Amino acid sequence: MNSKSLNKSTVLLMAISAAIVVANINYIQPIEADIAQQFNLPNAVIGAVAMLTQLGYAFGLLLIVPMGDIMNRRMLIMRLLVLAIISALLAFVAPNIWVYALASLLIGITSVAPQVIIPYAGFLAPRNQRGQVLGNVLSGLLVGVLLSRTVSGVLASYLPWQMVYLIAAILIAGLWLVLWRKLPHDPVTTHTTNYKAMIQTVPQLVKRYPVLRASAVNGFVLFGVSNIFWATLVFYLQHQYGWGSREAGLLALLGVTGVLAAPLIGRLADRFRPRTIIGLGLVLSTLAYVVFWLSGTHLVGLIIGIVVLDLGTQFGQVANQTRIQSIDVHASSRFNSVFMFGYFMGGALGSFCGNVLWDLAGWNGVCGLAVVVLMIGFYAHFVHYPRVVTRQAQH
Repeated sequence: MNSKSLNKSTVLLMAISAAIVVANINYIQPIEADIAQQFNLPNAVIGAVAMLTQLGYAFGLLLIVPMGDIMNRRMLIMRLLVLAIISALLAFVAPNIWVYALASLLIGITSVAPQVIIPYAGFLAPRNQRGQVLGNVLSGLLVGVLLSRTVSGVLASYLPWQMVYLIAAILIAGLWLVLWRKLPHDPVTTHTTNYKAMIQTVPQLVKRYPVLRASAVNGFVLFGVSNIFWATLVFYLQHQYGWGSREAGLLALLGVTGVLAAPLIGRLADRFRPRTIIGLGLVLSTLAYVVFWLSGTHLVGLIIGIVVLDLGTQFGQVANQTRIQSIDVHASSRFNSVFMFGYFMGGALGSFCGNVLWDLAGWNGVCGLAVVVLMIGFYAHFVHYPRVVTRQAQH
């Protein structure tokens, strides 16, 4: 049943869906300078608004995504898409920073459909192909992150930045029509747990599974240092080269390396220990910031660093998803919720703190902040987690 309902075209549709919806939460990054100029605000304030989107996404993950374990996942996805359309339209018509900030928060909350799609794909996939399927769907997610920055930056260089959100709403509306016809029906027809009881189990799952806690910390660190870079790139380009949103968006295309690598990383996670792959992600992300720090003033160094950083982020994302989706398929949405909550809390704080450090200490401050966060990640992954597993085995 699973293999029939999850053929290659269905996996591709899920990947495209993840790309279109997740793009909503990243449109703001290349156009922060344009928004700051229109509303006459300092960079740190726009950084706080960008953080609202990430925070909204994090709390949507914590409170909405677990519903995939107790209700029809197909209907949950369709309803979230309707709310995402409304949120994008509110950002399009926002007359001032307060309305735009509210729209940004709602965009984050309502754009969590991909995080229902991902565990749904893992649930439908045969166990021996789960890493590969998740790698393919996650590559779609990365395409959305990648192209959102490019599309947003390029469009804002020719049109008012608000048009980005109108186009986003139109794209999601078209996606809704396709999914209504093509998305597989949820094979689980009965659920005995209500929402309150289900939410109450989330802290118990966090306490019970050290691997879940470790994955959430890894996600916090890796996506945090990714957002430290992307949230400040447009300001760095203005300072270093006199460039703007268009160039920031075009540089985001370099992330295609991570997109192409995602299916391969998924196969590696099926063959080797995901924990090893995550360690490689930490190493690559650290190497990227060493390059930024030493050679970021040169365009070649910046390009190399972006490629390596995106690879590191993708190594961690795919491997963490593979190992948490293999714990228990009946709680897959809750596992994904916990992991991605940590992931986007890291992203939110990375966006905000990156902007603050840019204002305080420039590029050196940005790179220094990322290295400190990565050192915490190394300690958690290579020192703390093995100790916890050893203590648990002894008991």
